[in-house]
Amino acid sequence: MTSDPKPEAEAAAELMKAMTRLRARLRRESAPGDMQWTWSQLTTLGRIVTEGSVTASELAQAEHVRRQSMAETLAALRVGGLIDTSKDPGDGRKTLIHATPEGRALIETIPAARVSWLGAVIEAHLRADERETLLKAAAIMNRLADSDS
Repeated sequence: MTSDPKPEAEAAAELMKAMTRLRARLRRESAPGDMQWTWSQLTTLGRIVTEGSVTASELAQAEHVRRQSMAETLAALRVGGLIDTSKDPGDGRKTLIHATPEGRALIETIPAARVSWLGAVIEAHLRADERETLLKAAAIMNRLADSDS
């Protein structure tokens, strides 16, 4: 005898599917600039902007990639003028990586691009009552994210 799935499990599965699809779409819509940066390049640059000067080894560990893969990512960012390097003042054997002003500016454009696209889609495709429902759903999702269990 097969039991029907619980409504909570069905809601969880549908919510996860919708969030995954929306996140993927937001990634596509927020690809800034003329040059197409990979998502790993953008997340690495974002980490550098957020954390400040770091070593390539620290970045590789934080991003869960091999050092060789991180070296390729950093080389592309360097060629694009988004990062620069300097010697570690505390240990001259280490090289620190930091974002250039252009790299910081690029990372700052991503949230604005996402908000712009999503706002336009909401305005074009949702009725006023659906917009209100969406705001309520966002509050519920934030409450779920903040829950202890």
